[in-house]
Amino acid sequence: MTVIDTNRLKIGIPKGSMQEPTLRLFRKAGYGIVIEGSSLYPRCDDPELQVMLLRPQEIPRYAERGILDAGITGYDNIVECEADVVEVAQMVYSRASSRPYRWVVAVPEDSPIQGPKDLQGKRIATEMVNIARRYLEKHAVEAIVEFSWGATEAKVPHLADAIVEGTETGSGLRAHGLRIVDTILESTTRWIANREAYADSWKRQKMESVALLLQGALASDGMVGLKMNAPRATLPTILSLLPAMKRPTISPLADEEWVALETILPEHTVRDLIPKLKRAGAEGLVEYPLNKVIP
Repeated sequence: MTVIDTNRLKIGIPKGSMQEPTLRLFRKAGYGIVIEGSSLYPRCDDPELQVMLLRPQEIPRYAERGILDAGITGYDNIVECEADVVEVAQMVYSRASSRPYRWVVAVPEDSPIQGPKDLQGKRIATEMVNIARRYLEKHAVEAIVEFSWGATEAKVPHLADAIVEGTETGSGLRAHGLRIVDTILESTTRWIANREAYADSWKRQKMESVALLLQGALASDGMVGLKMNAPRATLPTILSLLPAMKRPTISPLADEEWVALETILPEHTVRDLIPKLKRAGAEGLVEYPLNKVIP
């Protein structure tokens, strides 16, 4: 049963491989979260947030029950446990890259299995049993699906004919001599909420505020700010060089012959851009890091 506490938002943060990326994201968004020893209840400098560390697979279930008001987990975990929750926001980040996490069917390189129909009567090992079974049902295939407690790549070929495993790049599977047969599900990180908590106006506003800042922090990845002074005479040339998100901010200076410009651009473009801007007449160029970009 959901208990609505209108003074604090109870949130779940994933424990394990996603813990550090998630804590970094919260810090960049402006939330200081400190884990003391092995405590599962980190301290947060926002008194309106009560944080708990949980396995990401458990967060949808606890959010559905109202033990958590909100939490961060993968879409795959929501689908696996069929949790009835509100998906407040999607946040594309992971432990290694910004790519979606894929659940795939993989087999040894020399396996005769080439597609879903070839799984008929086979043994499949996976952590995502329900997702695998629904995939088989979709293709009208009957196979034995066994839960794997980990090290799933090692289960083939001696303990299973195929595996359903998660991957970002596929490199780990290739390193184990495995070949991807099919992609079952693509998953990204989601900010989810308990339905009753989301119906509460204070909690909903707090959830959406946190989501806005987290997404702003993600949007700033790989972006920097750049400001400079420029002669009005060369302004058209300088503007043509700037790959701004929209248009740079232009402000007048005390000297009417000059203006100040400020813009946001991808960090990897700056090393080539600054010399060009300097040659075009820009002066006082300052590059600075960004914590958040809110559209």
